[in-house]
Amino acid sequence: MADVSHEWSEEVERVVAGLLGGERSSTLHDLADEAGLDESWVERYWQLMGLPPSSPDATEYTREDAQALADLHELEVRENLDARTIASLVRSVGHSTERLSWWHFEALVDHVVRQQGLLDPDARRAVIRAMDRLAPVLERQLVHAWRRQTTALVTRMAEEFGDAAQDTASLRSGRDLPLPRAVGFADIVAFTRMTATMAPDDLANFIQAFETRARDIVTANGGRVVKTIGDALLFIADDVVTGARVALGLAKATEDELGVPGIAGRPVRVSLVWGRVLARFGDVFGPSVNLASRLTDQAEPSTVLLDEVTAHRLASNPHFALTTLEPREVPGLGTLTPVRLDFARD
Repeated sequence: MADVSHEWSEEVERVVAGLLGGERSSTLHDLADEAGLDESWVERYWQLMGLPPSSPDATEYTREDAQALADLHELEVRENLDARTIASLVRSVGHSTERLSWWHFEALVDHVVRQQGLLDPDARRAVIRAMDRLAPVLERQLVHAWRRQTTALVTRMAEEFGDAAQDTASLRSGRDLPLPRAVGFADIVAFTRMTATMAPDDLANFIQAFETRARDIVTANGGRVVKTIGDALLFIADDVVTGARVALGLAKATEDELGVPGIAGRPVRVSLVWGRVLARFGDVFGPSVNLASRLTDQAEPSTVLLDEVTAHRLASNPHFALTTLEPREVPGLGTLTPVRLDFARD
């Protein structure tokens, strides 16, 4: 048994060396020296990355680690970035890549289980053995995706903020959040009841099918998914008409289109609110986000609810029909008068 454990340790170390681009030969002190940085700066970096600290004598680091730290510090000095900005940049990379690597790993485990008929523990060992072989392609995909997503973001922002004549008086006064956006939620009806008795494989397939197909609907209608939260999906759009099309696309999707079996009729309820938001940490914040979340709770299956302000912005559009509903008390928000959104009949 000891021999098997030793062989496995050697195999894992081979995989790790492949992933890191070389042997782990430096302590934290060595790493700081190689990067030309204070140890406290280096320790803070690893903390922000969400990686566990190493003991002082452990040889955990490589020359690539030192180069990455030196590059970041050079950027910090050249661009005069303050500690808050550096912390946000490093934390964003750590948080995103932690989730991404986990997602990749679990997708590969699922593939091995299905294709090779292995039990989950055996599939995980198989994926570990393969990771250094798979990593170069996945790494290139990550860099390519970052470039394309950043290009799309820069293009959108250039179109929105390229006009120097924009009225920025309210922003200068500090009264308004910076970004006007349509914000909405799509919530699976009866999610807890449906998933309570599902086997693990069925639950995984259910969640993956919903998230994938819902994202496709949002993207096809011109919106963007911010995140999924359990049984709900948060999306945004740059204008209220696009937001309305996204919301109705989700609400009117069938069980088959969304991959949500077991519900008579359409499986989601949706909200949409126009307002200003603050974008931070890959997320959006503001009163309109909170209002959209509460409106979703008030919606019936297959319907979209708006607040009155958002409904007013769509009132003159001939492609949409609006129905004002009875006022109701909503905990934390007081009395609301929801407006149901539909496509106009031809």
